Amino acid sequence: MSGHSKWATIKRKKAVTDQKRGSLFTKLVKEITIAAKMGGGDPSGNPRLRLAIDTARDNSMPMENIQRAIKKGTGELEGVTWDEITYEGYGPAGIALIIETATDNRNRTVADIRHIMSRNNGSLGESGSVAWMFQRKGSLDVSRLVASEDQLMELLLDAGLEDLNGDDESYFTVITDMKDLETAKMALKEAGIAYENANIELVAENYIELEAEDARKVIKLIEALESNDDVQGVYSNMEVSESAMNSLNE
Repeated sequence: MSGHSKWATIKRKKAVTDQKRGSLFTKLVKEITIAAKMGGGDPSGNPRLRLAIDTARDNSMPMENIQRAIKKGTGELEGVTWDEITYEGYGPAGIALIIETATDNRNRTVADIRHIMSRNNGSLGESGSVAWMFQRKGSLDVSRLVASEDQLMELLLDAGLEDLNGDDESYFTVITDMKDLETAKMALKEAGIAYENANIELVAENYIELEAEDARKVIKLIEALESNDDVQGVYSNMEVSESAMNSLNE
């Protein structure tokens, strides 16, 4: 899963300067609201809600905002009804893309997504056109400063570890089955090992390696999609070559 790790590296570095907190909070509120609506407002019995709350806390969202979003999801407070819609398509160099959205206006969202794709050398595909290339997995990052590869392997082998990727010079990426992410998080917490970016996400089974020019085009498209308030997540099967990584980091 080296491609996943390298793309995660790029996103991690760019997030510090590119992600506007207001936009991030909007996406987190949507996720909390939808999770509460789907599985109830008690995070102890709703893994999706528990993960959404943890992510919100990790990004310094006030607890008041979190509680309000939960109550909107459970119907205790009035709020917007969000529909989850997933789009599939292709980016530059034939890269497969899955775009997950939460919207209160389907027509607006599909028009916006189609416009962003067409302006950035991408195109929407039919439902099922690329979904078969991805599997939903748990993912989290552990800094190399707080744990070694051997420590993580020993600790997480019985906690659902499927893959431990060390391509990133600063982080290990832990991949688990979706249902085992919480177990891995608890194992790390009990061992006093800090982690970051715990998510349920789509991970490609195979990757297409790109050089710098094509990688920049795909990154530009993904960033344009992620800047749309209706977009909750964008996943691709892009892998960035070593030479491209060096070029992108310059």
